[in-house]
Amino acid sequence: MSASRLAVLIDLSGTLHIEDVCIPGAVAALQHLREIPNCRLKFVTNTTKESSSRLHERLQKLGFQIAPSEVFTSLSAAKCLIEREHLRPLLFLEDVALEDFKDIDQTNPNAVVVGLAPSRFQFDNLNKAFRLLLDGAKLIAIHKGRYYKRKDGLSLGPGPFVEALQFAADVKADVVGKPERNFFLSALESLDDGKIPASDAVMIGDDARDDALGSIHAGMHAILVKTGKYRPG
Repeated sequence: MSASRLAVLIDLSGTLHIEDVCIPGAVAALQHLREIPNCRLKFVTNTTKESSSRLHERLQKLGFQIAPSEVFTSLSAAKCLIEREHLRPLLFLEDVALEDFKDIDQTNPNAVVVGLAPSRFQFDNLNKAFRLLLDGAKLIAIHKGRYYKRKDGLSLGPGPFVEALQFAADVKADVVGKPERNFFLSALESLDDGKIPASDAVMIGDDARDDALGSIHAGMHAILVKTGKYRPG
């Protein structure tokens, strides 16, 4: 790893906070990272349960001094794909996340987009998605996280529901968030002071597969923290 420039990609949920509770020591650790010369930070997240603006408000209330431009989300990556391919999505997202898609045409859907949407994962909604897929709609997984950490314990992520739709309709989803290689590289390229190579970047997160292995496969280094969804072994 080069000593001249360093990019640090940091996961949010489970690494810096759990819902509205800050991980102990996270604010101080972040401040320490900002004091390292030539160290650029980017906060990367698969969080899809709220819009980018609401996520930023949450982080500010928790005491994190993070600029909106420093956050790179899987929602942003999904919207870019929808716009690029001129898709009209059936969105599995909570209302607070739909704000990011208010300018997207959702009539007569030709795509099914799945994020974390506990209130939407009901039989009738999933069956509607299944029928669209049978008719040729594209399946997009904003991410395929198996589970995530809430204050009351581990909970199902969108991954199991994506797998169910893939199995039932015999299709394969396009995944845009972590652990996809392109997600990490796009986050790295979004830094505003020029390209830093993947070999000079490190990912910090609580998910061994989506954070650590995903970033390693993208050519980066990885640090797995024992917070959030981390489980021994």
